[in-house]
Amino acid sequence: MDTPENWRKSSYSGPGDGDSCVELASTPTTLRLRESDDPATILTTTPTPLAHLLQAIRTGAVTAPRT
Repeated sequence: MDTPENWRKSSYSGPGDGDSCVELASTPTTLRLRESDDPATILTTTPTPLAHLLQAIRTGAVTAPRT
C-alpha cells in the first residue's frame, strides 16, 4: 500500500496549527482525507467519487443533517 508523505491542510480550515483541520494527501492511485484532531482515522477514495460528492454538495443534492 502506498503511504502519503505530505498531508495538506484545507484552506477553509483557517490559519495556524489548530486541531480543527481537514487534511488531504495523495498517492499515485488514491486520495486520503483526515481530520487533524483524529489523524488515525483516514478516508481513502479516488478522484471520481470525491468529485461526485463535492458536486452533489455544491448543487444541494447533499446537505448537512439537521441538529
